[in-house]
Amino acid sequence: MPKYLVLKHYRGAPAPTNDVPGDRWTPQEWADHIQFMRDFAERLQDSGEFVSADAVAPEGTWVRFDGEGKPPVTDGPFAETKDLIAGWMIIDVADHDRALQLAGELSSAPGAGGKPLGEWLELRPVMSEPPTVTE
Repeated sequence: MPKYLVLKHYRGAPAPTNDVPGDRWTPQEWADHIQFMRDFAERLQDSGEFVSADAVAPEGTWVRFDGEGKPPVTDGPFAETKDLIAGWMIIDVADHDRALQLAGELSSAPGAGGKPLGEWLELRPVMSEPPTVTE
């Protein structure tokens, strides 16, 4: 079964249909949103389609190889970026259509006022082997 990475972006284009910034959500709206995510993951655990998931903090650090043994490090991601990854989920499903179906359901997590968030989620297949180059 193919695996897919579902990326949840904190902000970015296009905007969700329920576009109320998270800092204006009530504690109960946040609790409802998080409970939806937990219930969704539990349902996928029961069906055998859940692999793993986590939320990630908005703070981060950029690191790269420098060839000298001491990698350069900078702050980031920066506030002016359009996208911040808020979390991710890996699912193991029968096919691409099922991955699309589940991502669509996940996008309906409640936001402000309990209305479905309608956020865009990035869905990417997990590579099981390196791509083949043909000429």
